[in-house]
Amino acid sequence: MLLLTTGFTAGAQQVDSIYFHLYTDSLKKGVYNYINVDARMSDNTWRPLSARDVQFASSYGKWDECNLIIDSAITDAYVDVTATYKKQPALTRSVRIYIKVLPDPPLKTEGELKQDWDTRKRKKKS
Repeated sequence: MLLLTTGFTAGAQQVDSIYFHLYTDSLKKGVYNYINVDARMSDNTWRPLSARDVQFASSYGKWDECNLIIDSAITDAYVDVTATYKKQPALTRSVRIYIKVLPDPPLKTEGELKQDWDTRKRKKKS
């Protein structure tokens, strides 16, 4: 059993580099902004990394694992974020992420959503 385990570990892929794969183009104030970092392995496959794998740092905000929380007091236009792979500190990547400026549009009411849906159904039948 030990030989089998050793054989598998010896053939395990190594992390070549790390990359940000952000789900958004800007950070929102007052919410958890998930910062996604993936590892490109030596066989060119990808592996998601967690806060156990990556040390995060930023020019502003508070971290909760992979989530960057930006409070509403920020006046800067952007936040610089750096991710460092803990097992190989030479593997580091930085990105500048802008702060969302425009407010979110108001959410539609249930009635407005039903009306939109009914209108779309009628247009399809025509």
